Amino acid sequence: MAGLHPILGSRYSPTSFDPDHVLDEADMALLLEAARWAPSAGNSQPWAFIVARRGTAEHTRLVRHLAGSSAVWAPSASLLVANLSHRFVEDTDWEFSEFSVYDLGQAVAHMSIQAQAIGLHVRQFRAFDRDGIAGEFGVPEHWEVTTLAAIGRAAPGSGRTGALADINEPAVRARRAVDEILWPLA
Repeated sequence: MAGLHPILGSRYSPTSFDPDHVLDEADMALLLEAARWAPSAGNSQPWAFIVARRGTAEHTRLVRHLAGSSAVWAPSASLLVANLSHRFVEDTDWEFSEFSVYDLGQAVAHMSIQAQAIGLHVRQFRAFDRDGIAGEFGVPEHWEVTTLAAIGRAAPGSGRTGALADINEPAVRARRAVDEILWPLA
């Protein structure tokens, strides 16, 4: 679409990551900084992240809790991030935490766009054992392991087009038409 920023138009979620790409500390810090600057209700920032670069003990600890479908492709990403949201608890000082899942989504979206800007891709997913990760990393009850994100360079030959296209990536990104997302829904 004319006027849509190229970063948004070219974003996709690969299931094949370059196993040789190494994410450096500076890029990891930049991704977290992008998430940190996301808007949130009342500036509550009700999110936290477990970050695990490939080859580290934390990465191994996260990988052991992946479901079979994500265990096939996610470990090759340069970075796995467990995205945590603060649960709404009536008697806490987290006045705005009932919006935490929405706010976490914005933080991960900011991280995703920053990744795209530096030549990386992000695939968010839910195929993992939430309770297993919470137990593994000592996540308290008032936090929820909400989603995971695999971040890295798309594997050579993966993508949305071409003879070597990733079989899990559609040749054309299908999106609902604007009139299909306006309320009342058609």
